[in-house]
Amino acid sequence: MTSIGGAASSGMVDWNLAVATATRLVRPGPEVSRDEARAVVAELRGHAKASEEHVRAFTRMIPEGVRPADTPVLVVDRAGWVRANVAGFREVLKPLLDKMQERRGSSPGSAVFGAVGGKVTGVELGMLLSFLSSRVLGQYETFAPPTRELPAGENGGGRLLLVAPNIVHVERELDVDPHDFRLWVCLHEETHRTQFTGVPWLRDHLEGEIQSFLGETDVDPMTILERLREAAQSLAGSRPEGEEGDSGRSLVELVQTPAQREILGRLTAVMSLLEGHADFVMDGVGPQIVPSVAEIREKFQQRRAKGASRLDQALRKLLGLDAKLRQYRDGERFVRAVVDQVGMDGFNRVWTSPNTLPTKAEIAKPADWVARVHSRTEG
Repeated sequence: MTSIGGAASSGMVDWNLAVATATRLVRPGPEVSRDEARAVVAELRGHAKASEEHVRAFTRMIPEGVRPADTPVLVVDRAGWVRANVAGFREVLKPLLDKMQERRGSSPGSAVFGAVGGKVTGVELGMLLSFLSSRVLGQYETFAPPTRELPAGENGGGRLLLVAPNIVHVERELDVDPHDFRLWVCLHEETHRTQFTGVPWLRDHLEGEIQSFLGETDVDPMTILERLREAAQSLAGSRPEGEEGDSGRSLVELVQTPAQREILGRLTAVMSLLEGHADFVMDGVGPQIVPSVAEIREKFQQRRAKGASRLDQALRKLLGLDAKLRQYRDGERFVRAVVDQVGMDGFNRVWTSPNTLPTKAEIAKPADWVARVHSRTEG
């Protein structure tokens, strides 16, 4: 197994053990023959390439003739998704973990935490990743460093991941046309790639906000470890029936200071914009090139809304995934309302600078964003 960076087994999290645990526990994907698997991979790569032209023509984010920095499309299995995300987590969380490592010696729970160590944290993180690895269809990875196994774009550019077994699983579960569904998924994920390649400042802005959020964190390491343990115990079915633990608060909510709440509000607004924009583009382009898009959208929305089991719902709450579902809905409503009012080019002023991004309040009241941005630029 490839090591995730240098001294991956030391410190607060044993990253290699997280990968090994997730890989060992990950559920097998749907049964496909070798030839079927090759065909799925080839089709996803083809759809991703075709989606570029459709998304760019619809969004008009990238001027004609301009070639943004290229980023690779990687069709991965569930274990590949785990490895990519562990690399990304390690990169983004390094400042926070370094800070927690410094506090570890003076923390009241340092002796207990020292006994538990990074290995238990690695195992529990691996359990969570194994759970998530069967649920993600695709992902534009913005921050992960390139490796030989998982290349990325130049100069900090990202990579587009398409998780083939999950796409096949969902298309079978929904009983929809597989070729249409694969293209539909690619349209959504390609929109995310277009957002980041077409808006050069967006990656650095998001990274700055995330690092500011993590820099404000003032939480005992044992608290985060306890939240990871609660989630892992949920997966193992070992938590008492009905026990929510700390009122069912998510991991994100546990590390909020007043300053973090402000940053988190801005991050929530940006993520709502990005996810809602992707849904809006997917619906806008879909009818032209995906014959069964209406059926796919209806069935997928029903699946997204109801989730799976009670366990799934509890974990979504703990990991903050229920907030992500709201981001899709709220963001899509914002984009649609703005485009209806000022057109696509008027909406695209959102990408001008960090100052033209919507606030969390403006996501809920699109007319306020239009009044602020358009009156300022036209006044």
